[in-house]
Order: sequence, then structure tokens, then C-alpha cells
Amino acid sequence: MAESKLEHKVAKGVAWSFSEKLLSMVVQMVVSIVVARQLAPADFGVMAIMTFFTSVALAIVDSGFSQTLIRKHNPTEEEYHSVLIFNIVVSLVLYGILTAAAYPIASLYDSPEIWTIAPVLFLVLPINSLCVVQTVMYTREFRFALLSKIVFVASLISGVVAVVMAVMGCGIWSLVAQRLLMMGIKAAAFWYIRRWRTSARFSFAAIKAMAPFSLRLLATDLIASIYNNIAQLFIGKMHTTSTLGYYSQAQKLKDLPVTSTVQAVQGVTYPALSKISDDKTKFAEGYLRIERLLGFIIFPVMLGFVAIAPDMFRLLLGEKWMPTVPYFEILALSGLFYPLAIVSYNVLKTKSDGKVIVRLEIIKRVIMTALLCYTIPQSVEAIAWGMMAMAAVEFVLNTGVAMRYMETTFASLLRTIAPSFIVASLMFGALHYIAPYIASMHIALRLCTMIGAGAVVYLAMAWALRLRALREGVSLLRGMLTKNE
Repeated sequence: MAESKLEHKVAKGVAWSFSEKLLSMVVQMVVSIVVARQLAPADFGVMAIMTFFTSVALAIVDSGFSQTLIRKHNPTEEEYHSVLIFNIVVSLVLYGILTAAAYPIASLYDSPEIWTIAPVLFLVLPINSLCVVQTVMYTREFRFALLSKIVFVASLISGVVAVVMAVMGCGIWSLVAQRLLMMGIKAAAFWYIRRWRTSARFSFAAIKAMAPFSLRLLATDLIASIYNNIAQLFIGKMHTTSTLGYYSQAQKLKDLPVTSTVQAVQGVTYPALSKISDDKTKFAEGYLRIERLLGFIIFPVMLGFVAIAPDMFRLLLGEKWMPTVPYFEILALSGLFYPLAIVSYNVLKTKSDGKVIVRLEIIKRVIMTALLCYTIPQSVEAIAWGMMAMAAVEFVLNTGVAMRYMETTFASLLRTIAPSFIVASLMFGALHYIAPYIASMHIALRLCTMIGAGAVVYLAMAWALRLRALREGVSLLRGMLTKNE
């Protein structure tokens, strides 16, 4: 009965979380399109530079303690309170450091806007520190419906404000306001709904006890944050901020479906896998099921984006953003690998003591450093190809190491995801086949035809071939609609 309830919670959690991510993705895409039409590519280039520093700082603020709390069987009030205080103190220290460093950064990139927006934008650090522990609590309780509603409302309100500000001519401040409001609304909602109070005091001993595993996760998260955004620093310095704007916009639009899908499944499955980590058979079955579902969703989406990219950018963003298309088409291919790699990384967080994660991260970053050293002097397009190759390498390495902790094999994983990839590839081929026959259509009608044809072809072939992933996807949707037991 307990296992049935856990599976039911996971099904409902994934369904709710994916629904929220899908709606939030639609909202963010609409917002991105409207705002991009109003702002210059250089504005997005400046924000890409700032994103590097905020991403690194946010990883330090968390320091891996949230994942440690999720992994623990019964965290105490003292541990929760201690992590909260730790997050707040670290965030305030980092806010001061980054604000002080804003002027040298602005001078380095010859972008005075950086110095202007930094004191406001970096407020996301202390605001985010108020969300970490609350998110852990809701996650451990599998309250994903509530989390989903809060995140969607925050996305909607912050997106509407950003659009209004962009239309009114506020420029880059519309992007700053969107990020601050998104985080601020989440924090306010979390504390208003839960109103968590505790008599516990800060305990350095509690932090020290969690530190070994947490700091190993921090090391990997920090390295990942740096390397995931470091190419943008070089592009911004060696090329123009407009070129960086094109690249960052391609990466942002690619990340919308990838990140939404990963977060929807990962946020639910990490605590679920943690609960069954002692049952090797069920753990391996759960892992393969997650990968199968991810592949079924992400493969057609990313290949479909590659097929419709030119028409999509021309219709939605306009001619000024057409230089983004080649970068987007290449980066979209990395989305085929990254979600699968993240699930394998979750296995390592659940089953290992963290040491192997650090060693693996070092190996990956050595490889990525070599790729960056080779591609950065070449061109921005070469950098995009390097990012795609690194996503494939990360998938192979993460999965290969994760297999040591499971009763399954790499070959079993490939057999699990291969049907969805084959069907998605056939869909991609079908779209290229019909493209010349509809070339004379109006661009909007042509784009709708391509999207509709891709969806019909993919789902029809999946149904005809009786793909297991399709049945499991339908089961998840039913799980969302089923009442709690």
C-alpha cells in the first residue's frame, strides 16, 4: 500500500509539475517574444553577462544544503532553521561583493548599464534565500500542486509587468523587474501560505554535520554554473553585446522546453528516488521509466524546433533576430542529451557519498575547457557546436558512472529511449519532406501546418508502434486528474 501511494504521489506530482511548467513556458515564451520585439539585442547581451554572476552566486547561496535536506529521512527543525539562516547570511555577503564589483565589470565590457542595474538585480540573492527551505519542505511533502500554482502565478504576473514596461520604453529595466518580481512573489507566497515558525536556534553543529555532502554538491553546482555560462563572458568581450544577445536569446529559447521538462520530472523524482534508494530493483525500474518519459517528450520537441526555427523566428521575433537562428538550431540539438544526463546526475546524488560527483565534474570540465579553448577563437557558431558536443559527453559520462549504482546497463537505457528517438527522427524527416510543398503558404499558416503535422505524425506513429512511453504519459495525465486517496 505504501509503495502504491508513493507511485500515486509521483504520478500526480509529475503531472502537476509538468502542467505548471508547460503553462509557465508558454507565458515566458509569449513574454520573451513581446519583450524581444521592443528591446535591442544588446540589452539581452548585458543581461546575459549579469546572468553569469547571479547563477554562480545562487549556487553558493544554496551550497547544496537543500538537496541534503531532501535526501535526509527526517530533517529536524534545527536543521531547517540553521540552513535558512546560513542562506540569508551568505546571500547578503554576496550581494555586497557583487554590487561592489559591478563598476569594474561594467568597465571591462564597456557597458555602463551593468553598473546601473546591478544594485537592483542582485537583490534576487537575498530574496531567493527566503525560498530555499520552504521549497524543500513542500518538495518533501510532495505538495507539487501548490508549488506549481505559486510558480505559475509568479511567472504570469512578472511576465505581464515586463511586457508593460517594455512597451512603455523602459528597456532593460523590464528584464530586471521580471526577475525580481518572479522571485519576490514566490517568496511572499511561500511564507504567507505556510507561515513557518520555529523555536529552534541556529546550530553550527547541524551545518557542520550536513557540510561534507552539501559542499561536494556545491562544488559540482558551482563548476556547472560557471561553465554553463562562461562562453557568454567570452562572447561579450570578444564580440559585440548584440552578438551576445543573439546567442543568449537562442540559448534562452532552447532552454524553455528543456528546463521546463527537466524541472518538472526532476523536482518530483529526486525525492521519490531517495525514498526507494534501498530497493535496487525498484530504483532501476524507476530510473528507466523516468528516462523513457523524458525522451518521449523532449526528442520531438527539440527536433521539431530545429525544423521550424527559421519560420518561427521570422514570424514571432522579426527580421532583426534572424541572426539567432543558426545558434538556436545547433543549441536545440543539445536538448536531446541534457535532460537525460540530469536524471543520471540525480542517481549519483541519491546513491553516492558525493565524492564521485566532484571527480566526475572535474573530468567533464577539463573536457569542456578543451572544447572552449578550441571553439572560442573560431566563431560563435563553433561555440554553439561545442556546447552541443559537451551535452552529449555529459550524458555519456553521467550515465556511465550512474550505472555503477544500479542493477541496469547503458545498453538497457539505450533500448529504453531508442523507440522515441527513432519516431522523433522520422517525424523530423517528414517535416523536411513536406516543407517544399507548403513553401508558398503564408508564413503563419505554414508554421501552424508544420507544428500540426509534426504532432500528428509523432503521436500516430507512437500509437501505431505501441510505444510504452505513450502509455505511461497517458497514465501520468490520469494521475493528475485522480483524487487523492
